[in-house]
Amino acid sequence: MTTGTVQFLNHEGELTSHPDYEAEISPDGLRKLYHDMAWSRRMDAEAVTLQRQGELGLWPSLLGQEAAQIGASHALGAADYVFPSYRDHGIALCRGVDPLDLLRMFRGVTNGGWDPAEKNFHLYTLVIGSQVLHATGYAMGLAKDGAQGAVLTCFGDGATSQGDVSEAFNFAAVYHAPVVFFCQNNQWAISEANERQTRVPLHQRADGFGFPGVRVDGNDVLACLAVTRWALERARSGEGPTLIEAFTYRMGAHTTSDDPLRYRDGEEVAYWNLRDPLARLRTLLEARGWADGAYFDTVAAQCEESALDLRGRLRATPDPDPGDIFAHVHADGHALVDEERARFAAYQATFADAAGRGE
Repeated sequence: MTTGTVQFLNHEGELTSHPDYEAEISPDGLRKLYHDMAWSRRMDAEAVTLQRQGELGLWPSLLGQEAAQIGASHALGAADYVFPSYRDHGIALCRGVDPLDLLRMFRGVTNGGWDPAEKNFHLYTLVIGSQVLHATGYAMGLAKDGAQGAVLTCFGDGATSQGDVSEAFNFAAVYHAPVVFFCQNNQWAISEANERQTRVPLHQRADGFGFPGVRVDGNDVLACLAVTRWALERARSGEGPTLIEAFTYRMGAHTTSDDPLRYRDGEEVAYWNLRDPLARLRTLLEARGWADGAYFDTVAAQCEESALDLRGRLRATPDPDPGDIFAHVHADGHALVDEERARFAAYQATFADAAGRGE
């Protein structure tokens, strides 16, 4: 960690305070944080397995980033709105998104699966960095309408190399938008290391746009919670944007189509294994007597049961009609789309005809 990184809970599970931020340290609150991190990790592992078994087309794992996501999630208010990247499964779970909807999307049977307005959680985007501009525009609209709430947008270190992100920073600063930019710096943009993308710590970019930037220990759920809570309250009170750099590590592959062994060495992974976000919170809970082995066994059993239920529900999901791909291209319909739909239906019918002839 660099000097100035906000940390409450170090990798040995030792709790400290910070002069500028307040963290949630009640036993109930800490147990809830642990539960949500454990469930997000177990759900993620199930999704990876399902992809390996051919049930999903692709899966971007969050392994190692649970503290960043769950900490930020617990800072959100009911009126706050989230624009996620494609890896923010922990935040999705905390916003009430059914994990089946996440998996159905990567199975290719839906284009989204949940109502963003109901969950205050936007659909995933695979276009790197575009959600940051979307979030800024939405936040500007909130400010003009005098609406309550703030916007949290999540992105990775690789996205900061996109022009969209710099443009979003500038618009947010100029228009004093109530948005919190939450960068999960997992140090690898696919196979490109962070030092190949920037010469300064990412949170320092905020200085050039005129708003605060803070680096937190992204494997410390309390630091992520405390600083995100502060930044969201700052946004809601009209003080403008904040950039948070959650310095963490992607323990797995970029996606299930990636092989990190080709560009990372084992020593680096071993170093970050010792900084596991779940292990350090468990150490704290056990040391303070706020949770025992029975509690952790119960959480593990609950997560296992939920994962098996998720697997069963996914496998029972019917495939959509192939013609559904044309259904939502235009809200009011379009003659060209109607023509393409008819041609596709005629093409599909040739397979039925061939099957009927026994070919």
